[in-house]
Amino acid sequence: MTTKELADILRITPNAVRMMRHRGLGPRGFRRGRQVLYRRAVVEEWLAALEAADTLAQRAA
Repeated sequence: MTTKELADILRITPNAVRMMRHRGLGPRGFRRGRQVLYRRAVVEEWLAALEAADTLAQRAA
């Protein structure tokens, strides 16, 4: 998926996705020419890891 598609899923701006990538906080992506792409499976794993690490959400369940 593209940076914009990932941003839409996360409900943030494409620039915020770029900053997360720059800081090493986002899902692993790869370059294809000038464009950065993200594999859907990698994004889903990254989101699952964030969810598992969220102790507040675990207490609310």
